[in-house]
Amino acid sequence: MKSHAESHKETPQRAVPAASLTGPGAPTGSGAPPRRALPTAVRTLWHSARPSERLCHATGVVLVLSGLAHLLVFAVDGGPWEGPVSWRKPVTFGLSFGLTLIALTWVTSYLRFSERARRALLVLFAADCVLEVGGITLQAWRGVPSHLNMETPFNTVVSMALAVGGGLLVVLLSVFAVASFRHRPDGPAGMPLALRAGFAVLLVALASGAAMIARGVFLTRTGHQEAAYHSTAALKPLHGVSLHAVLVLPALAWLLSRTSWGERTRQRIMTVAVGAYAAAVLGAGLWAAVAY
Repeated sequence: MKSHAESHKETPQRAVPAASLTGPGAPTGSGAPPRRALPTAVRTLWHSARPSERLCHATGVVLVLSGLAHLLVFAVDGGPWEGPVSWRKPVTFGLSFGLTLIALTWVTSYLRFSERARRALLVLFAADCVLEVGGITLQAWRGVPSHLNMETPFNTVVSMALAVGGGLLVVLLSVFAVASFRHRPDGPAGMPLALRAGFAVLLVALASGAAMIARGVFLTRTGHQEAAYHSTAALKPLHGVSLHAVLVLPALAWLLSRTSWGERTRQRIMTVAVGAYAAAVLGAGLWAAVAY
């Protein structure tokens, strides 16, 4: 049986994103990056991606488009933006889940991870994202709350499905987070730091999301249905800010790799960026602690 290290060496998949950073059109260390560097890199990444990765990217795009479409629905139909029943939820969840799926499909290619396991986890994650956004969107069109809604048997089924899906998200993302710390990720200067910081902050998002669900379920089970709908407000900023670090920080590392700056300069910029993002998360956490 081949060792993990031998399997990793035989799998060229790991080098795909990094190769797109150093292949034709990438900066050579002097001068500005080519004008068409970004579109070229995106096309290279798409054509070199495996079918499972293309599926995840395409699914993420569909979810983002769903969020944008419901923003138009809100503009036409109106109604409240806040509250348990509003068009805000299919908008924000479609955008957030779509972007997160696209980001995870990309950034996990830098992890030293079994390709077969990564492929299976990504497809499962994509299916879970569709379940979450689909359930939320369904309930928005029905004009009823999606999460923590136990008022009818059907609403209970949808709410429990979303809760189970949320638990699965925690497991899947935690596996990727652990993998990022077990072995140093690949990538250009600053990318390993960006990935590890992004996944660490993502764990904060998972913890805050679990706390929202737990408190809401407790209030629902104790007969405080309306209070359950509004119990998550204090943790939403913390959850939202920390959720997208795994996209923002690696994207910054990738953009820096397209410049002519040296590795030391890029590493310093990434360190400052990680510190700034950590400060934003800390601020949101302090606000949540006061308002919770």
